[in-house]
Amino acid sequence: MILITDELRACLLANGAEIETDHVPVVKLFNPVGAATWLLTELDADGDTLFGLCDLGFGFPELGSVSLAELQAVKGPLGLGIERDLYFKPRFPLSVYAEASRTAGHITEAEQLLRQAAAALSISLPKLPPDRAE
Repeated sequence: MILITDELRACLLANGAEIETDHVPVVKLFNPVGAATWLLTELDADGDTLFGLCDLGFGFPELGSVSLAELQAVKGPLGLGIERDLYFKPRFPLSVYAEASRTAGHITEAEQLLRQAAAALSISLPKLPPDRAE
């Protein structure tokens, strides 16, 4: 699987060129036979250094950088590599995912946790539909 398509690469590079912006994640990568997950927002001009929320499955997700080449080289016990979540639909800035992940101990897409994190960060999200859980 191609982890970063040309379209995603262009968006990641554009985000990487902006300084001090809380971007919405562009792509979600994951290990299909493990707990590692990455929500990535930026790509440096070097074409290899990605930035985002990184969760290696130890209960402590953190913001940081990861090498695209290293992700592409990973081969799991079944010979499976890192994959891109084709159905990921980001709706919040990275800071919201990071805050919710600190609470959950892993990267989460749980609507209620993300909304609580947004409220805790005082981030106004007027374009969101009503909470389906209510």
